[in-house]
Amino acid sequence: MMKNKAVFPGSFDPLTLGHTDIIDRSIPLFDEIVIAIGTNSSKQYMFSLEERKKFIEKTYAHQPKVIVDTYEGLTIDYCKKVNSRFILRGLRNPADFEFEKAIAQTNRKLSEIETVFLLTSADTSYISSSIVRDILVNNGDVSLLVPKAVKP
Repeated sequence: MMKNKAVFPGSFDPLTLGHTDIIDRSIPLFDEIVIAIGTNSSKQYMFSLEERKKFIEKTYAHQPKVIVDTYEGLTIDYCKKVNSRFILRGLRNPADFEFEKAIAQTNRKLSEIETVFLLTSADTSYISSSIVRDILVNNGDVSLLVPKAVKP
């Protein structure tokens, strides 16, 4: 029997409470969730791939349903490689929906992979990795925005 597996792709630079909200709420929905850290050699990251992976592994060390991996290339190709029929995405606002809808429709056209959307909780919908990075660059306190494993 095929596992009900979802891939939650992203750069997770860094992992935020918005991400963990989506992951935590998806755990009961799937047999396995692969948090897939996408790598893009043309993109500048604040945290190294190893640091980002470690943040997620520490945060979900207690959760056997969560696997952390890295990948390059198309998300649908990665999903096929790990035998996942679902891509998990979080939506914070209407702009996210429009952007994610186009990607989901393209992925569906190119493959049999479905995208499952979860709305972020009201108390985390304002959090983004770019906001967290901006606060960190300016030596601000991000303790209310990221899991303990990420706190500097």
